[in-house]
Amino acid sequence: MHDIPAALGDSVRQQTLTAMYSEHHGWLHNWLRKKLGCSQHAADLAHDAFIRVLMLAEPQHIKEPRAFLATTAGRLLIDGARRRRIEKAYMEALVIQSEDAGMPDPAAIHVALQALERIAEMLAGLPAKAREAFLLSRLDGLTYSEIATRLDVSSSSVKNYISSALVHCYHSLHGADPLA
Repeated sequence: MHDIPAALGDSVRQQTLTAMYSEHHGWLHNWLRKKLGCSQHAADLAHDAFIRVLMLAEPQHIKEPRAFLATTAGRLLIDGARRRRIEKAYMEALVIQSEDAGMPDPAAIHVALQALERIAEMLAGLPAKAREAFLLSRLDGLTYSEIATRLDVSSSSVKNYISSALVHCYHSLHGADPLA
C-alpha cells in the first residue's frame, strides 16, 4: 500500500503524528467540507493529506501544521482536477475514435440487443426443426436442398418449416393472421 518511512526516534515521530491528527483532522475535514460542499469527498481528501504527512521522513519538523495540511489538500485537489480532465479527454477521444471506426454508440447497441432478445423469444416458440431450418436459411444462407440434407428431411418439408416459422414470427409481431 504505502511505504511509511521509518526514522530514528520512532516514538517522537509517532507522538507528532498522533498529536497532529488529533489536533488538526477535524479542522481539515471541516475546512475541506466548506470548500467542496461534500462531507465524503472532504473526508477522502483529509485522509489523503494525512497519508502524505505519514510519508514524510520527519513530520516533527513541520512548523505550521494547518498551513502544511491546507497546502497539501489544495495540491491534492489540483491533482484530482487534473486527473479528471485527463480522464474526460481520454473518454472523449475514445468516443471520437469509436465513431471514426464506425462503431455504434451504446444506445444503438442496446436497441439491437433488445431486438435480438425479442427475436430469440419468437423463435423459442417454434418447433425445433422449424427453428433450425429458419436459422440455417436466414443466418447461414443455405438453400432449401442444403438444409434438407443437414436435417435429413425433404426440401418440401424445409419449405413448410420456413413458411411456418415466418407465419409464427408475423403473428408474434403483429398478432394477426397475415392472410386475413
